[in-house]
Amino acid sequence: MEALAKLSYLLAAVLFIFGLKRLSSPATARAGNLLAALGMLIAIVATLAFEGILTWRMILLGMIIGSAVGATFARFVEMTAMPQMVALLNGFGGGASALVAGAELLRAAQLGMLRPLNVAVTIPLSVLIGSVTFSGSLVAFGKLQEIVTGRAVTYPLQKMVNGALLAAILAASVWLVVDPHHPVPFLMLVAGALLLGVLSVIPIGGADMPVVISLLNSYSGIAAAMTGFVISNEGLIISGALVGASGLILTNIMCRAMNRSLANVLFGAFGAGAPAGELGPAGAVGDRAVRQVTVEDAAMLLGYARQVVVVPGYGLAVAQAQHEVRELAHLIEQRGGEVKYAIHPVAGRMPGHMNVLLAEADVPYDKLLDMDQINPEFPRTDVSLVIGANDVVNPAARNTPESPLYGMPILDVDKSQNVIVLKRSMRPGFAGVENELFYDAKTSMLFGDAKESVKKLIQEVGAL
Repeated sequence: MEALAKLSYLLAAVLFIFGLKRLSSPATARAGNLLAALGMLIAIVATLAFEGILTWRMILLGMIIGSAVGATFARFVEMTAMPQMVALLNGFGGGASALVAGAELLRAAQLGMLRPLNVAVTIPLSVLIGSVTFSGSLVAFGKLQEIVTGRAVTYPLQKMVNGALLAAILAASVWLVVDPHHPVPFLMLVAGALLLGVLSVIPIGGADMPVVISLLNSYSGIAAAMTGFVISNEGLIISGALVGASGLILTNIMCRAMNRSLANVLFGAFGAGAPAGELGPAGAVGDRAVRQVTVEDAAMLLGYARQVVVVPGYGLAVAQAQHEVRELAHLIEQRGGEVKYAIHPVAGRMPGHMNVLLAEADVPYDKLLDMDQINPEFPRTDVSLVIGANDVVNPAARNTPESPLYGMPILDVDKSQNVIVLKRSMRPGFAGVENELFYDAKTSMLFGDAKESVKKLIQEVGAL
């Protein structure tokens, strides 16, 4: 039985690895997801059949409830709320790991068992990381859902408070290892870890949410791996380690895309002083003014362009305009133009947000180009159509050393022959700084709801 269990976990691990590999391309991502899901199903069945931990009735009940919740989320959660859902799922994973480790600790205490040292150490680690992931993910969800402010929240001596709290948590963890039957250190550990999760995410601004979600995803995997050591389950150790490692790699990629260190993201309070005011659509900011364009003129530029690059951002997701953008692109292509899509790694509110959004509208995968692929295309692009993107196209990242964006790799939209920006108003992005692109002589602003604006462009381009 033990040998069969280990072989099953090995098969599940192989499916996890191949699933992750296929997730690296949008064209194979669906198959990769199915492979990984099959691997998890094999691991669950092996645990039930060969480990004897739970009864069939309990595991089936859990699978039915979990599948019903997951199917409901997948069916009814809008694409704009996908980052919030991912944040919640990260939190659920961390919370589940903490609960399993806590239950194992309580079971050992009730039976008067002495746990091996490796289990005694991994129990507080699992509770710590899982609880931080749970509460931190809830705060991330609140920021994305605008239940709490998306701005970075800071207060005096914040780093010292967090450091003192972490020291108290580590002291409680050591106490728990020495005396695992005492309830006080366990309660201190749980309360401190939950508070640390809140205090760790509160000072992170909305612009850094893609990095935070990726990091919390990694935390949930590490917590699962620790829990695997607690209950001596190889399948959980392997799956948790894969999630933790891939999450850390993705977090590193996201930080490089912003030219910032992870420490700066976590402790830099980026966007803390961002203005909340919304400037009017007239486009005047002090002595500066932007050039507005009519729908008719914008349609004329797009209809006769040889190459158009669409630059999507969170505004596109909010307006749910992806299907209309796809229809507009089809019209341009029918007139002989070529349409490509420029995807910045941190556009949107989660890793790959824009890819998922455009894939929903059946945009061909080969037209979704990342920053390194599309930037050389901008100098020969007739029109760049920026829809809801802000900080990722701001030339201040290249030209203004005093800007908080300085050094961040951006999409070189300002090198296009013409730029049309679809926005509701002149309100700045999450970084809270003015976008120099909007004042460029080649840039024209088309104010209004992105979905309605694109619908009007479709009508005008179709009438050319």
